[in-house]
Amino acid sequence: MNLHRFTPGFSPQKYARVGGLLYLFIIAAGMFGELFVRGTLFVPGDAGATAQRIMNAPGLWRIGITVDLLMQLCDLPLMLIFYVLLKPVNKNLALLNLLCNLIQTAVLVANKLNLLSALYLLGNAGYLQTFTPEQLYTLAYLPIKLHDVGFGVGLIFFGVVCVIEGQLIAVSGFFPKLVGRLLQLAGVCYLTNSFALILVPELAGKLFPVILLPPFVAELSLGLWLLIKGVNLPVWEQKAAEAHTT
Repeated sequence: MNLHRFTPGFSPQKYARVGGLLYLFIIAAGMFGELFVRGTLFVPGDAGATAQRIMNAPGLWRIGITVDLLMQLCDLPLMLIFYVLLKPVNKNLALLNLLCNLIQTAVLVANKLNLLSALYLLGNAGYLQTFTPEQLYTLAYLPIKLHDVGFGVGLIFFGVVCVIEGQLIAVSGFFPKLVGRLLQLAGVCYLTNSFALILVPELAGKLFPVILLPPFVAELSLGLWLLIKGVNLPVWEQKAAEAHTT
């Protein structure tokens, strides 16, 4: 039974293609924010140098925050796409995956307030005159550091997403099993990195960025597969028909 005949305008392949575009944009946006913006303006261990760089390029700092928020906006339709595509495999797991992803995105969006607060502390408002420049540099450095931890907290939930989503993809039959297993490995890496960041920060410093290489390979592979190959339509339709009749 061809289910999307009964749902005008719905096409699993179109969903997959759009999902691939969104996923690749999310990857590119994430790299832009972490590497090009914060990677060039944030100086680990040096509050003064970090403050000077941000004050010299406040527009770039704001652009980085904006791109991050656009990335999280793109997360929402991508969540829906994965839920629709993977629901025929296991509806409950697909829903759990969606809920964990929502929590991750909510945490990351709220976490951007830490980056914005650094700009206010480095501004020239009158109420800041009671602090010395050095005090303001330190106060601005702290929320940026807190942003790193908040990012790690969000990735705990995304690690769970990768494990669940990877399992659904691996057993789906309409996506490559290898991509699903790579995504599960990515989830384990995210969870390891995030819990190390909270429990053993010095270990997290040694693990990063090597531990994030498998997630990059897995997510890039999934995004490209969605965009170029999409789903195996006959298998997806069979799974959807079986789910519809149970």
